[in-house]
Amino acid sequence: MPTLLETIESPAQLRRLDRSQLKRVAQEVRQCVLDNVSKTGGHLSSNLGTVELTVALHHVFNTPEDRIVWDVGHQTYPHKILTGRRERMPSLRQLGGLSGFPQRTESEYDTFGTAHSSTSISAALGMALAARQKGEDRMAIAVIGDGAMTAGMAFEALNNAGVEDCRLIVILNDNDMSISPPVGALNRYLAQLMSGQFYAAARSAGKNVLKKAPPLFELAKRIEEQAKGMVVPATLFEKFGFNYTGPIDGHDLESLIPTLENLKSLKGPQFLHVVTKKGQGYKLAEADPVAYHGPGKFDPSVGLLPSAAPAKQTFTQVFGQWLCDMGAHDERLVGITPAMREGSGLVEFEQRFPGRYYDVGIAEQHAVTFAAGMACEGLKPVVAIYSTFLQRGYDQLIHDVAIQNLPVLFALDRAGLVGADGATHAGAYDIPYLRCIPNLSVACPADERECRQLLSTGFAQSSPVAVRYPRGAGVGVKPLPDLDALPFGKGEVRRTGERIAILAFGTLLYPALEAAERLNATVVNMRWAKPLDEALLLEVAAAHDCLVTVEEGAILGGAGSAVLEALQRLELVRPVLQLGLPDRFIEHGDPAKLLAGLGLDAAGIEASIRKRFVAPLVKVA
Repeated sequence: MPTLLETIESPAQLRRLDRSQLKRVAQEVRQCVLDNVSKTGGHLSSNLGTVELTVALHHVFNTPEDRIVWDVGHQTYPHKILTGRRERMPSLRQLGGLSGFPQRTESEYDTFGTAHSSTSISAALGMALAARQKGEDRMAIAVIGDGAMTAGMAFEALNNAGVEDCRLIVILNDNDMSISPPVGALNRYLAQLMSGQFYAAARSAGKNVLKKAPPLFELAKRIEEQAKGMVVPATLFEKFGFNYTGPIDGHDLESLIPTLENLKSLKGPQFLHVVTKKGQGYKLAEADPVAYHGPGKFDPSVGLLPSAAPAKQTFTQVFGQWLCDMGAHDERLVGITPAMREGSGLVEFEQRFPGRYYDVGIAEQHAVTFAAGMACEGLKPVVAIYSTFLQRGYDQLIHDVAIQNLPVLFALDRAGLVGADGATHAGAYDIPYLRCIPNLSVACPADERECRQLLSTGFAQSSPVAVRYPRGAGVGVKPLPDLDALPFGKGEVRRTGERIAILAFGTLLYPALEAAERLNATVVNMRWAKPLDEALLLEVAAAHDCLVTVEEGAILGGAGSAVLEALQRLELVRPVLQLGLPDRFIEHGDPAKLLAGLGLDAAGIEASIRKRFVAPLVKVA
């Protein structure tokens, strides 16, 4: 006998169910999420926490005509399940399968592609005003978490929305968690107002006052506003021009559905505050939502098992250990992260040096300029940030750090392809967008040992430096325990061959070496995309007939382009083959398979060289 969920292929069918049936659907959706994520890996805690909210939204609103925009989007598995993609859930985050985030190309119910934080209110406001301009009567709903609400962009959108007469609802999903525990004054304010018996007692008292007030509308309204302003965040959001409702239990369909139905009928921008629990319904995730934020495969009946010590360190672990070691060596060092303590490897640093650790919240622009201010005062800031997230602080990187030539070290995690998170999280563009900035240098370590050494090199400079390294395990080259640096801006020849020279930037050095063995080619570990080692390039170019550049980054404007520019300056003419990420967004999937499909594994590098530089130019060893 099919489950109730198995009879639902679209929200239209969900809208025909009564509330008792909806509760059963919610239970089955939660189990579906757990069953599938345990087999594929993916975001778990956030999705378990939004089940009832998702059911209520699709039951009340006429989706996809009414637009729902999910901030970040890593809580949309229930949404996907209820919008005709339940049977494809086993392909979640797999090559050719469902994305872990909303994608407009995947479903008409994914009204806006998200993956970076704090964009939902801006997008939903744009949709609401477009509907008004076109004379269309539909709602736009932004669902945003309390962590994402700490970003400046969210408040810019609120400020804009509050003066517009439009059909917009902003839903604050208050679960007291982002990826790392949220920080900052706003989160503390919400937590204090929402906690314990104070809120319940104060709200009850407010109701009693209103019951005894004279039945004059304006007086009752003033009393209501005063009562709300004393005990809930209404004051804050109503000052932005929103009608505030809440907070309500985000797991109680009996509260959610009538509240949403009421808000649907109101005019002007509405703000609904719901309180949810990450990991809801799965006790292990409730107890440790950070560990279950993005787990790999696991047995739901057992939970996450202690991880065996990996054979190879991850680059993130190498950075985290270096940061602690350099922090012990130099008291000027401060560690800064925009809400990515766990992901960027700063947990131990925070424990050992709490006075020099700064989590600034989901605020990448602020993180960069905050670091610049510290550097002005003689400190040595290290900003631990994903390559894809530094894009959000680009103006600050240029204006506040580079123009002033301040010694800020950027530790760029997740450079290159990232696998299951796909195009939104790939660090494909950092070499092009960084190397064009004066005063800023870009290092590309080939392995774990070089990563530690180049971090030391970058930290020693009196100008800004970015060290880019990939996600996951290294190649197995154990870092040395010291803090010795490598020469600034210098590469090295790793293999000497004939006629063809492969110039490798980053970890693709190792497949390049493998390909070179079969081609009898020279291999150069360039190490720096900027400054380019032009002396070494001149020496290698003069001794070889052709050059090949290899990088796990965008070809357009990347390290290979830097080589071509240098050859032009040096007035050297050589045929150059550039290998890297093509001019398209790379989908999600296993990184090794993606690299192989792009011709960036050893076999692909060899094949590309053979195709371009045919015999008799190539001599096979």
